[in-house]
Amino acid sequence: MLGVIFITRSSMGFMFQSVASVAPLMVQEFRLTYGQIGVLMGLFLFPGTLIALPGGALGRRFSSQRIALTGLALMVLGALVIARSESFPMACLGRLLSGTGGIFLNLFLAKMVADWFTGKEIATAMGVMLTSWPVGIGLALVTLGRLASASSWRLGMLITAAVAAIAFVLLAALYRDPAGLARRARGPDRITLAMPGREWALSLAAGVAWALFNAGFIVLVSFGPAFLVTRGASIGQAGFLVSLGIWTSIVSVPAGGLLADRLGKPNLVITAGCLVTAVFIVLVAVLPGPALWLVLAGLAVGAAPGALMALLPRALAPQHVSTGLGVLYSVFYLVTAFAQPLAGLARDLSGSAAMPVFFAAAVTAMTTVALPVFDRLVRGRSAAPAVMPS
Repeated sequence: MLGVIFITRSSMGFMFQSVASVAPLMVQEFRLTYGQIGVLMGLFLFPGTLIALPGGALGRRFSSQRIALTGLALMVLGALVIARSESFPMACLGRLLSGTGGIFLNLFLAKMVADWFTGKEIATAMGVMLTSWPVGIGLALVTLGRLASASSWRLGMLITAAVAAIAFVLLAALYRDPAGLARRARGPDRITLAMPGREWALSLAAGVAWALFNAGFIVLVSFGPAFLVTRGASIGQAGFLVSLGIWTSIVSVPAGGLLADRLGKPNLVITAGCLVTAVFIVLVAVLPGPALWLVLAGLAVGAAPGALMALLPRALAPQHVSTGLGVLYSVFYLVTAFAQPLAGLARDLSGSAAMPVFFAAAVTAMTTVALPVFDRLVRGRSAAPAVMPS
């Protein structure tokens, strides 16, 4: 089941990166600024600010598989709209459709992993699942730019639609829920956002940490290729160089989850990973040999994701996990949707292609700010006196 989830989620990373992979060609055709390209990138994530929370509540009423399949269908439709677009507004509409589908897919694939691995080595399993996102991004980086340069950026969008369609067939045919799931996650058979106040606070704190970490990564892979083009690389070469760090993270992310499970100190693993990653991202912009610093950043970045995503399922009651993940992803989408336009605007205003890279480093380092808040909430719940029955 973890393998099915991994392959399915890779299609989302592939579609997310599609615009960044062909951005220079879209800039030429539509005469866009990089701020507008940032908007187009961010629109894949923006719908999550509105629908991730109610989408998470849908898990009380409908199966995770059914909602994930709906997400894949929307991704296919959105990619087809972008491929047919003749203007920037039409491309934005297609991006919103595919992004809406990606939200449902992302949210409920995480819920599927929690269903199978809560109480087991969940940080390791989350690390494996999360590796699928960079796998999809890496595949887009090394393929779509080259294909688009040889043909058209529209071909790249058609390919992303085909990949999502294949994932739809795979998930529909092979995924099954674990035995006993209905009993473990029993709750009201209706759509509801009801959770205790402390679990809302835990979800918000975990969401801030997850959002900041991902915002740094997303800005780097979105604007890194364009930065390397200004250093003399071709579009295809720039995509390949950025993909080096992503391919490295394919090994380091599961290893980071395993390390967090073995040490039993997730906050230490998260903090060290984020700060070291931020340093290597800065070195990409200021020193020669970007391939080396990107590979080292890919190694360091793997420490945090599995431990970050395991925080919430471990802290919440089983019947509140889907709603809690909806809160987490609402914060995630809000932060990351605005991070890309802000990074693009920073480049336009400063005139420096390196500015988004520095932006990515700063946001990655800020991930550590939310961890003490989450810890205090967990300790506060543990220390709360038990209420004796009357």
